[in-house]
Amino acid sequence: GCNSVIATSTALKLTDYVVTEAGFGADLGAEKFMNIKCRKAGLSPSVVVCVATVRAMKMNGGVAKADLGSENVDAVKAGCPNLGRHIENLKSFGVPVVVAINHFVTDTDAEVQAVKDFVAEQGAEAILSRHWELGSEGSADLATKVAELADAGTANFAPIYPDEMSLADKIQTIAKRIY
Repeated sequence: GCNSVIATSTALKLTDYVVTEAGFGADLGAEKFMNIKCRKAGLSPSVVVCVATVRAMKMNGGVAKADLGSENVDAVKAGCPNLGRHIENLKSFGVPVVVAINHFVTDTDAEVQAVKDFVAEQGAEAILSRHWELGSEGSADLATKVAELADAGTANFAPIYPDEMSLADKIQTIAKRIY
């Protein structure tokens, strides 16, 4: 889940950028963060980072967990539509999206490029993040891109349903637009 409203509000007073981890998936954590927390706390995100892995694309493309260490560009491509749906969901809130490719040492250049190409087709950019391997140096490109998008002021954040909508209609809206 994400941090508290108090933590976010405090952080916004102390620094230029605040990053909130909103939980797993654009259909779970991000949806609740955008529709509930942001609305109730008066927050308006400037950019969203969707974290993806080559391994997840391969699994979504039909590769067994035991075989994830071998290059399989076709499986990466076959698994990318799942990522595309997350990008679509996030964009529906009017906020620019950047995809962070969380690098594993078994990822090949061709597999990473397949993800980058797919994301570009979705109107977003994917940045390779090697923070696990290289520390902050490995995430510098991602941080720079996030700051650029945040500073650009292009976000037009809006929850996907009005607050006064009935609970049943809110549930239907989420089910139809997010799921």
